[in-house]
Amino acid sequence: MNTAFLRLAVPALAALLLSGCASVFLVDNQVQSFPRWQDRAPNAGVPAAPQVYRFERLPSQQEANARGQDELERYAEASLAKLGWTRAAPGVSAPWSVQVNASVVRLPHAPWESPWDRWGPYGYYGSPFALPGRDYVVTGSGQVIFFPPVPRFETPYYQRSVSLVIRDAASNRVVYETRGAHDGRWNSTPALWTAMLDAALQGFPTPPAGVRQVNIEVPR
Repeated sequence: MNTAFLRLAVPALAALLLSGCASVFLVDNQVQSFPRWQDRAPNAGVPAAPQVYRFERLPSQQEANARGQDELERYAEASLAKLGWTRAAPGVSAPWSVQVNASVVRLPHAPWESPWDRWGPYGYYGSPFALPGRDYVVTGSGQVIFFPPVPRFETPYYQRSVSLVIRDAASNRVVYETRGAHDGRWNSTPALWTAMLDAALQGFPTPPAGVRQVNIEVPR
């Protein structure tokens, strides 16, 4: 076999494998769900797919951020469709109503980080003689060298959550509630919100009790 070919092929194959590993990122979610299907009627069982529902909105969701709510409901619609629940056509009644909500808190840095951490342990320029937050260094001979101030660069950290509530349309009783939370530096994308909703709906309609971690892989 041509050894020159092998010398070229092996690094290329390794690069391909590494690029494949880096083609997804993990969305780790803390999820908790509360099924109450029996509350809608005596001896009521768990509904089997397929089912039809309509979305319900709070007044604030109708006025303050209607466009954002439209997008969120599209993501939820896609996640519910995977479970055999489909959105009713306009003007068509449905036995279930679904309310979905989301929130984002943007922090300048992660909660466990100190503002100095982003400048390095030795100050602006990484010198072992610099003091954190100072704009000068002292050399071994005692000479003081001043530097111009360096602007801070934020690395934002996001705390996101989603919630979904299902009501029995006839009685208006809540029969299912689920919540999911994810913290990280990822920018807001449809894939990220869909992954959070998929995680929140894992195990539907009979999820395990208690708080659990649900990891979803999302293509980059």
